[in-house]
Amino acid sequence: MSAAAPIPSSPNRIAALDFVRGVAVLGILAINITGFWGPSLASFSPALPHADPGGVGWFALSFVVFEGKMRALFTLLFGASMMLFVEATERRGFNPDAMQARRLLWLAVFGYAHYLLLWWGDILFPYALCGLAALALRRLDPAALVVIGLTLFTVSHGMDSLGDLAGIAAEQRVLSGHGTPAEVAEQAGMMARIAASIADDTRILDAGFIEAIRLRLSIAPFLPFSTTLSTLTETLPLMLIGMALHRSGFFAGAWSERALRRVAACGIGTGGAITLALLAWLWMHGFPPRAMFAAMGDLSALPHLLMALGYAALLMLLWPKLAQLGAGRRLAAAGRCAFTNYLGTTVLMAGFFSGWGLGLGPDLPRAWLPAFVLLGWAAMLAWPEWWLARFAQGPLEAAWRRLTWLGAAR
Repeated sequence: MSAAAPIPSSPNRIAALDFVRGVAVLGILAINITGFWGPSLASFSPALPHADPGGVGWFALSFVVFEGKMRALFTLLFGASMMLFVEATERRGFNPDAMQARRLLWLAVFGYAHYLLLWWGDILFPYALCGLAALALRRLDPAALVVIGLTLFTVSHGMDSLGDLAGIAAEQRVLSGHGTPAEVAEQAGMMARIAASIADDTRILDAGFIEAIRLRLSIAPFLPFSTTLSTLTETLPLMLIGMALHRSGFFAGAWSERALRRVAACGIGTGGAITLALLAWLWMHGFPPRAMFAAMGDLSALPHLLMALGYAALLMLLWPKLAQLGAGRRLAAAGRCAFTNYLGTTVLMAGFFSGWGLGLGPDLPRAWLPAFVLLGWAAMLAWPEWWLARFAQGPLEAAWRRLTWLGAAR
């Protein structure tokens, strides 16, 4: 019987990657806040669960700056972090694929518990399953990783976008009073499904802690699996691109300032222009539901990717200037503790909005949500630097690491 291996010390970190991850985890809260506050479909439109004119400005700002971009950035970083773990494990003489698989399976456990106990919008479970697929491709060279990732991303979202455009055109005919009977029936069916989804989510949001768990198990016990399938063609390609960026030295400072400026300008400029044009059309047409679902998904996939790459390049340009400043250090510390911060903000915000907490929920005007985002940002920045001066990792990062290495043998 082989002896259990000692848990290895933390690998040498790339501080710039921690900094970018810190920005990403703060930005994710700016999107998740709507899902904490109301039913899941509230994240798709300022008109759901009910029209809220005072919240349109916040929705528009978050749609342009945060929506999809921060999740994409975080996914790129996850792919890069997978490669860092593999490299550190290889240096210590362990099987990197086996250890990474163990690490991802434990992440899936954390993710499903996050969903079941606290919130429908977990991303950890999809990351874990998509990470296993990405792990199988990790030995490919960076160019192959990018080609596979971009091909899967563009083909899948491009084909789905064609169907989305046909559906949007049909919806516009119905809303203008010129739809066919079949189109009117389809629109009515969609609105009925929206109403049912909002009713189910509201029951969970208003319930006590144990009752909310029971409802999740009875209404949607396999939601994390369906979320993984629906986001696979976004999550897996972005992980592969993140792996390629790491292998190219992007986060280690190997790219020139000129190259970073070009990526930042092209990504943010082009992606931002497409996003603004899409927002203008949606706003002009009153945020129609079918168009909103398409806009939050396939139609925004390309600008999400472009802006995430642009954000990454811009943050890499800023890091040398911020590394020695308090703001830079706090953001990097928040990034080192991103796992704890991500789950911790769920607990904090569920305490504000859920039935077992203060029960603020969607009765609170949407326009108040930015105040809770600022509160969450302050919480995420307040503790990590102090904690890391005393401990090697954040509390949940340490637990995840210990579970990963539990019983590992050479």
